[in-house]
Amino acid sequence: MQTVIRTKNLSKNYGKTQVLRDVDLTITGSEFTAIMGPSGSGKSTLMNVLSTIDLFTGGEVWLNDQSLLDLNKKALRQFRQEHMGFIFQDYNLLDTLTVKENILLPLSLRKFSSEAMEKRLLPIVQALHITEILGKYPNEISGGQKQRAASARAIVTNPAIVFADEPTGALDSRSATQLLEQLVSLNTNFQTTILMVTHDIYAASYCKRVIFLRDGGIVNELYAGEQNQKQFYERILDTQSVLGGKQR
Repeated sequence: MQTVIRTKNLSKNYGKTQVLRDVDLTITGSEFTAIMGPSGSGKSTLMNVLSTIDLFTGGEVWLNDQSLLDLNKKALRQFRQEHMGFIFQDYNLLDTLTVKENILLPLSLRKFSSEAMEKRLLPIVQALHITEILGKYPNEISGGQKQRAASARAIVTNPAIVFADEPTGALDSRSATQLLEQLVSLNTNFQTTILMVTHDIYAASYCKRVIFLRDGGIVNELYAGEQNQKQFYERILDTQSVLGGKQR
C-alpha cells in the first residue's frame, strides 16, 4: 500500500514552547485514522503541519513521497489544492453559492470543464445522499446536510488525503452518526484516505486506526482489525481512561 504521509522526528515550537516532539508517523493509502488526545496535546498543530497550513520547526514531512522541505510557499499552496481535501467543523461553505456550486468550486478554480465536473459530482453526491439539495443555498439546509456538502467538496478533487478537523463537533448525535457512516462509505468505496482530529470517542470508533497524542508525542495507537464499531469503541474508551483526556 502506498504511503501517503510520513514524518520523521517532526517537531513544532511556538517560541520556547515545544508543541510537537519527535513525531514519527506513517499513514498509508485508504486508511481512516483518528488523532486523539487531551487539550494541548498537539492534535490540531499536527494536522495543521501535515496539511501544510503551518510550518514545522524540525524533522521532515513527506506527502506522496514529496518532501515539504523542497517546496516554496507557492508550490505548497498548489500542492495543497491538488492533493488535499478539508472538512472543517464550521463547514466553510459560501452562502452566495448553491450546494452544487460550493462542491464544484475547487474544480472550477482549476478550470475543469463542465462535463468533467459533472462526471466527478454524481457518484459523490449519490454516496452522500445529497442529490436533492444541490440547488439549495447553505442557509436553506440543515447542519448535517452542510457537513455532507463540505465532505463532497473535500473529495471531489480526488485528493490523496482528506483532513477532517472535528467534523462532528457542531452536529447532533443523529447527524453525527450519519456523517460518520458516510465517511466510512467514502473511505471504503472511493478508497479515500482520511485523517480526522477528534475529542469524540464515538467518532473515533468508526475509524480503522486511532493515534493518541500527549505532550506533543505519540503515546499509543490502536487498530480496529476485525472488531466491530461497538467493540472498538470500548477499546478506545479503556485506552483513553488510562491515558487521560476529555471524553464525550
